[in-house]
Amino acid sequence: MNPKFKKIDAEYEKNAAKISALQTRQKELEKQRRELENLDIVGLVRGMGMTAEELSALMKASRENRPVSDQNKQEENHEEI
Repeated sequence: MNPKFKKIDAEYEKNAAKISALQTRQKELEKQRRELENLDIVGLVRGMGMTAEELSALMKASRENRPVSDQNKQEENHEEI
């Protein structure tokens, strides 16, 4: 067998091990990042004193590109009917 092949094969295996370790670390970092983002979001919502219903209305209105006040008026009008 060609000695260069053994050298390349050894480097290949070493790189494969490094890649695997880096992918595992990347997944851990993604998880930590998501947890911190979630904590920030919860802190902002609690800091504003919003209820779950108010947050839901805000998110729904933002998806529909309407101000929240318009969304609340529509819900009030719908409840009156």
